[in-house]
Amino acid sequence: MSTQFVNGTLAKNDGRNSHGPVFVAWRSALRDDRNYCTSSTLMFALLPTLLVLVMCLCQVEADGPADNIPETVRPVPPPGKPIAPEDREAIESSLKQLESRIASLRELSQTKPLVARLLPDVQIFHKAVRDAVTYGEIFNPTNEVPAAKSLLSAGLERAEQLLSGNPAWTQSTGLVVRGYASKIDGSIQPYGLVVPASYQPSGPHRHRLDAWFHGRGETLSELNFLNDRRKSPGEFTPPDALVLHLYGRYCNANKFAGEIDLFEALDHVRSHYRVDDNRLVIRGFSMGGAACWQFAAHYAGQWAAAAPGAGFSETPDFLKVFQKETLSPAWYERKLWHMYDCTDYALNLFNCPTVAYSGELDNQKQAADIMARAMKTHGLDLVHIIGPGTGHRYHPDAKTEINRRIDAIAALGRNPVPRVVRFQTYTLRYNHMLWVRLDALQAHWEEARVDAEIVDDHRVVASTKNARALSFVMAPGTCPLDMTRRPTIVLDGQSIEATSPRSDRSWAVHFRMQDGRWTTSAALPHAGLEKRPGLQGPVDDAFMDSFLMVTPSGSGWHTKPGAWAVSEQQRAFKHWRKQFRGEARQVADIEVTPEMIAKHNLVLWGDPSSNRVLRDIAKSLPISWTADSIAVGPKTFVSSGHALIMIYPNPLNPNRYVVLNSGFTFRDYDYLNNARQVSKLPDYAVVDLSTPPNSRFPGKIADAGFFGEQWELKPTTATEP
Repeated sequence: MSTQFVNGTLAKNDGRNSHGPVFVAWRSALRDDRNYCTSSTLMFALLPTLLVLVMCLCQVEADGPADNIPETVRPVPPPGKPIAPEDREAIESSLKQLESRIASLRELSQTKPLVARLLPDVQIFHKAVRDAVTYGEIFNPTNEVPAAKSLLSAGLERAEQLLSGNPAWTQSTGLVVRGYASKIDGSIQPYGLVVPASYQPSGPHRHRLDAWFHGRGETLSELNFLNDRRKSPGEFTPPDALVLHLYGRYCNANKFAGEIDLFEALDHVRSHYRVDDNRLVIRGFSMGGAACWQFAAHYAGQWAAAAPGAGFSETPDFLKVFQKETLSPAWYERKLWHMYDCTDYALNLFNCPTVAYSGELDNQKQAADIMARAMKTHGLDLVHIIGPGTGHRYHPDAKTEINRRIDAIAALGRNPVPRVVRFQTYTLRYNHMLWVRLDALQAHWEEARVDAEIVDDHRVVASTKNARALSFVMAPGTCPLDMTRRPTIVLDGQSIEATSPRSDRSWAVHFRMQDGRWTTSAALPHAGLEKRPGLQGPVDDAFMDSFLMVTPSGSGWHTKPGAWAVSEQQRAFKHWRKQFRGEARQVADIEVTPEMIAKHNLVLWGDPSSNRVLRDIAKSLPISWTADSIAVGPKTFVSSGHALIMIYPNPLNPNRYVVLNSGFTFRDYDYLNNARQVSKLPDYAVVDLSTPPNSRFPGKIADAGFFGEQWELKPTTATEP
């Protein structure tokens, strides 16, 4: 049974009109007023609703069949427009001035830690305008040229303040834009902040923080993002709360590098503002709603509450409903949907209070509906607030109700050590839920579960599925167990005596499955080469941490694979900047140092003949690549017409990856709809070069598969389920 608001009071609904397990809606006057009795007046009464419906349908069509043709892919971002010569001259002059100030600040940063710490807050203005001009990303000169000049003026003002030792923006309230240097590629990434008037830099009070994920914007350059963030506080501004507006590396629904953007930006905010980590709220709408769903599902234990609006929550059903697309994924693509399909992580919302929103007439209501069904299979009822007669936007009354609920939840705050934890995952990329952590799986891309309960002050009971190693970890001050007793852990029915909590009320205990039984140790046991968090693949995982492109200095065995590698390498550089808004670091193979091997995932281009680093590690890889053949177990492919893509722990540093011949694996066709922006290749792939690269693939995939949990080569077939 569901509830809805009628004339300001709660009434029961028998479910026949509900849009999910729990339905909260507002009846508009047009729908409730019984005085409308003639067909003509009824038509006029329904006209606003009909207009919204038409607009909704038009919006769906705009992302419809025309974007389902791989041969005619429109560019994302679109081509920019020319600007007047005098405007270009003025902008370039100001850019040079700002470059000069930044150079002075860099020099000063060698001896002034504060300057080093705040330099990105100046660089964001330079990068935003420089990239827009350099790469032809001025899309609306009438608006964006004045915005560019204003941003450069703001950058120069900040530079002067920092040079004089008076960075006033660090104490400002209201709308503030800031930036950080990303660990992934060293690029300067921006974010917006709404600082409440009540904020005090010192004192005991820590503030609630709401992270907001923006909607799809193919022209949302850094220039436009910063311009917006200096003018608009956004959709929600709770009193006394910080609001963090993520750029998210442009237009990817905060996936991959866009996902890491949240945590890097959040860490940066924490380093400058007083944030209450138990009152973090995540919110977003449209593409931002999709981002909110994935952060809620993957990292449920980190948030006080989540409020996704519209968007999408998984790939296959959404593309069928919204995009009208016929899907025919390879078996490994289907498995890789488990990374970002939130329906596969629905159980995790047990750990995160969630209030979803949809417009009644919005096609993207599908996202919350399918999540509601997935949650229902775990006994969870999703609160789904629906704006009556509303398309792809917030209904004003719905916003009021969402705020009422989220504010009440945030006021209570997150419990970092709840008595019960429910955890579901398919990959060690998402391995942590509150005090439960999965350290190794029996098999990746199959469901893994941990259900754990603190029964009393000396006993914990847990059951697992597809787990090979796990830990219970509680931070100082949070462990509720009796420090004077060794607690008993009942794990899958097996009773184990664990170590006692420490005097600071912290506790960590680690378990590993051996010969069908769980064993425990005081420290996390290492089992040699194995898939573990942050080292589990697939190829795209390498681009969620610091990476370095390593270009070949020699000539390859064969002309065709060599030319393909050069082309794909150039494409990787170009599209990293276009889609993830950074300049990929690169170095020649002969210049790679031990420090680089220690710090970065290495992306090696070429073959063992052309790339010295690849030559040095070739014999340590599970797939053999010689001048004659690429051997994947018993299967061989002629080297003159094939190339190898692969991710593997770097034999020169097993704590980092090596990647062979690939950037991120989704391509131009996938840019047209964010639900398509998922991993397209598994841990390795052999590419048949008789088929040229296109908007979907780097060539024909002759063979592909996942390595096993010890990174061993497993036999596969082209139709493996």
